Amino acid sequence: MKIIIALCFLIFNYSIYADVLPEAKSEVKITLARKPTTRPMTVAFIPGQKKYYIADGGLAPLGSETEAPISKSLIHTYDQSGKYVASTQAGFDNRSIFYNELSFQLTTITYNVSSEAGFAPNTGIFSLDLDSQGILKGTSKEVSSFNPAFGDSATMPSFDSKKNHYFAKQKRSARVIVIDANDGNKVGEINLDLKSAGVAFDDLSDNFIAATSIDGEELAILDVDHKAVLIFNAKGKYVGKSTLPKDIKLRAHNHYNGLGYTNNLFFVYNESEGEFGTYYGFKVSSNSK
Repeated sequence: MKIIIALCFLIFNYSIYADVLPEAKSEVKITLARKPTTRPMTVAFIPGQKKYYIADGGLAPLGSETEAPISKSLIHTYDQSGKYVASTQAGFDNRSIFYNELSFQLTTITYNVSSEAGFAPNTGIFSLDLDSQGILKGTSKEVSSFNPAFGDSATMPSFDSKKNHYFAKQKRSARVIVIDANDGNKVGEINLDLKSAGVAFDDLSDNFIAATSIDGEELAILDVDHKAVLIFNAKGKYVGKSTLPKDIKLRAHNHYNGLGYTNNLFFVYNESEGEFGTYYGFKVSSNSK
């Protein structure tokens, strides 16, 4: 009887963790061709254009009689093989960049979208204009202005096209705020079960959690200290862990930037590889298509 119970327990646990890959599989490598403006933040992919977009962060200058208070941060375009195409100044201190599959727009969310640190120009959520070749024109349209619902000023929200929600990770905590993209209202909070995952909040990326759009594996976060991607469901329950290659060199900056989830891959910035660093896109679940 004890053997049967033990087997049932093992089968149950296997069914929970079976879809999370025990070892993350590297699928894409993007070696940065230009020095980041200050820090590379997140990554987006547009399937129709077959291009990746890497957004840099960087505060705008204070402004003067000769210079407008517009961020000099660049957004870099690469093809699907990781070859550099172009860089464009869009005028935003980017924190998150993603392709909105509902509006068919490349979109950026800026630093301080919540206005927690005070209001500044070009703050909020903006769609980015592209030409027919998928290159940024440097122009944009406002999707929404600053919104206190996002919480922390440094949050790097991710977008879930299935639910039309934003997930905004809050610093130094296991809290994730859920925001309705239609009206901008907070619709809930998720508290990640870090105890079951065997980690503390300061092991993890502080500002970013990925929306995977995978049922039962909705959230993914980088465990910097243990070199792994942790998977949680939409209620914050721990689902499993996908270990990153042991030789990847993560630094303190990986707690705050150099992350992303797009094209069904979790992106991690390896600052030590190449002249300007390298992004790796990892498959972390067998449910990724």
